[in-house]
Amino acid sequence: MNARERFLALMNFQEVDRNLVWEFGYWGGTVRRWYQEGMPLVKGLSEKVCDGTGTFAEITGVPLKRYTAHDVHDYFKMDPYLVRIPLNIGAYPAFEEKVIEDHGDWYIWQDYDGCIRKDLKGRKTLPTIVGGPVKTREDWERLKAERLHPTLEGRLPDNWQQLVTEYKNRDYPVGLGQLHGFFGTPRYLMGVEKLLTAYYDDPEMMKDMNLYLADLWIALFERVLKEVAVDAVFIWEDMCYRGGPLISPEMFREFILPGYKKLTAFLRGYGVNIVLVDSDGDVWKLLPLWIEGGVTAVYPFEVAAGMDVVEVRKAYPKLGIQGGIDKRALIQGKEAIDRELEVKVPFMLERGGYIPTIDHLASMDINLENFKYYREKLNQMIKKQARVWNRD
Repeated sequence: MNARERFLALMNFQEVDRNLVWEFGYWGGTVRRWYQEGMPLVKGLSEKVCDGTGTFAEITGVPLKRYTAHDVHDYFKMDPYLVRIPLNIGAYPAFEEKVIEDHGDWYIWQDYDGCIRKDLKGRKTLPTIVGGPVKTREDWERLKAERLHPTLEGRLPDNWQQLVTEYKNRDYPVGLGQLHGFFGTPRYLMGVEKLLTAYYDDPEMMKDMNLYLADLWIALFERVLKEVAVDAVFIWEDMCYRGGPLISPEMFREFILPGYKKLTAFLRGYGVNIVLVDSDGDVWKLLPLWIEGGVTAVYPFEVAAGMDVVEVRKAYPKLGIQGGIDKRALIQGKEAIDRELEVKVPFMLERGGYIPTIDHLASMDINLENFKYYREKLNQMIKKQARVWNRD
């Protein structure tokens, strides 16, 4: 089986020859540390990748502003990663990237999606979202009219037809989607504080926003789905923290669930049956709502936020799961790595529907030796389970 066949089989709880050798991703500073500790520098990292910028496992197009860690992939002999189709589903034309305020060590700036961020110079940490282009109902109507047209003009790369030809002969899975979801997009457009109060202050705008986004994405996806057999759709939310969801399940049901149902029903009509949601934090209370909305898999299951993939699997036997291996164990050393893997991985591999990775980006305090030990141990478990499957 190739990587695409394994991904489809795993996410559909079907027979597979072995699990995938994948990872979630790495901080830029982590990759640079590993270069210093002996990992061969062949392709290197883009200068745009600051230490606090994620360098992801997926191979994606430039328009999505995501970066890849090719040398890590080659050094650890990973399987071919998922490729995200370079379709811009956000604001077009893009906003001007510019510094709004400079305060010496830190600054406030506007990103290409209109999001206003507070960031440290040198970016050793993630930026803080402090606002966006939508502050009023009028702002939202203007944004729809000027930058959220349901047309593909300018949203696909110039070599789109070449990519379509390449995708037809691929051995890797292809996915649609980017950073924004039904909570994630309004968060970028408004900032967290404004978004959370808007559910109370202007509920009709928030309902319109999510249904409009569903219609926009359906219109954009339809053209692509007519040309490419897409394997999965990815929705980024990050709508939970260590204490649980940023909004109540009741608010999720009222404001967000209708958009999920509309989008996933459309996708099923085109044969796309795998829909994954990415959210950090404690997602326990939202899992049944995502499932009701047509989501089939969730990741990365942050252990520090109380997420235990073994307990999730017991509660939701047919939910696709990726991640859930505590990255902190890789900081602590080999004994901690052994304990973490033994208590989770054999159980999860046996039951299927699981792709083992750490529970977020590999942090800068994980040394190359420990990560290498972790991957070798995990790969041994994958091979052991493969022998059981193939014998049966």
